[in-house]
This record gives sequence, structure tokens and C-alpha cells, in this order.
Amino acid sequence: MTLVYLIRHGENDMIGKRLAGWMPGVHLNERGRAQAQALARALADAPIRAIYASPLVRTMETAAPLADLKALKIVIRPGLGEVRPGRWQGQSLKSLRRRKLWPVIQFAPSLARFPEGESFLEVQARVVAELEAIHRAHPKASVACVSHADVIKLAVAHYLGLPLDLFQRLSVAPASISLLSISDGHARLLGLNDTRAAEPPGAG
Repeated sequence: MTLVYLIRHGENDMIGKRLAGWMPGVHLNERGRAQAQALARALADAPIRAIYASPLVRTMETAAPLADLKALKIVIRPGLGEVRPGRWQGQSLKSLRRRKLWPVIQFAPSLARFPEGESFLEVQARVVAELEAIHRAHPKASVACVSHADVIKLAVAHYLGLPLDLFQRLSVAPASISLLSISDGHARLLGLNDTRAAEPPGAG
């Protein structure tokens, strides 16, 4: 059994404003950096043996305090990377919500493909393939995978047997932890969208 800590990156200044996608240089903001430190403290006693992350800077910055604490190297895995939104990358969410594709993304995402970008089916296939490879590499260990909201939701939906068209009903907040147990031919969701660990001291 592989115990996978699926961690969404911490907050950055584009969340809720623009679709960051694979834009370079999207760093954690002050609160995001505090969340990353809090995550590391919360997972200090977890028997994590490897840390994997999306190639994007916001995930690497989220993983860094945990990697320092555990004296582990962050292993970059492109399969954990954000959805590639093509021409939508960098655009404001306010303008994107007016596009004809927006309701399809929200209510029938299995039919959606971003203009010159990925489909949700493709993203789900690659993240599941990545997690299965990680499971094979660590069949009896705990690992951390730092990724992105939709990517984590798509992985969880797969392992729950949830139709892709319902994956948007799941919530994965910044700096949240979702816990997945993967065995050969069997998986269990042990926790979803736990944000308590990442609350900086004095928050709440």
C-alpha cells in the first residue's frame, strides 16, 4: 500500500483572478509561504519517504520546507503539472466566465478541451499514470505529491470511480491535504481537502 499525501500548492496572487496555467514566475505570496511552512510542521511526524512535485515554481516553493525538514530531494514529475489551458493561459477569470466553453468546463468537463490546450480526459490520464508509477516505486511507503487543484480533483475522482463530469463537485483549497491509499487493484480516499494543517500560527 502506498499512502499518498496529495498537497495543493499554497496561495499566490493569481488565485481567483487569472488562469495561471503553466506561466513561469508565479510565486507563492506571503500567505502562501506561511502555508508551506505550516504544512511542513504539520507533516513533521509523517513517515514520508519521497517528495514529488509539479514542475511549476508555486508547487516547488510549497514542497521546499517539507523537503528541507525531511532532508529529501524534490523530484519533479511533469505528470503532476497543472492543466495546460492553451490560449486561456494568463487571462482573467472574469472574462473567461463569459466564454461559451465555461459552462461546459463546469458541468460537462468530459467534453471540454482548452483552446490549443489539454482536455480534462488527457489530464486525468496523465496524473493517474504518474500516481501509478509512484505507487510502483513505493509499494509500501508514504509519499507527498504537490500539485494543483483540478489535477488533484481529477485523480481523486478516478480512484473513487466518480464520473469525470462530476469532478468539479470536489473542493481542493490552496495548501490543502488529501490522503489517498493506493494498492494493486484497490484504492481508498482517507481524507479530502484538509486545510487545518496549513493554517499559519495565529490564523482562524
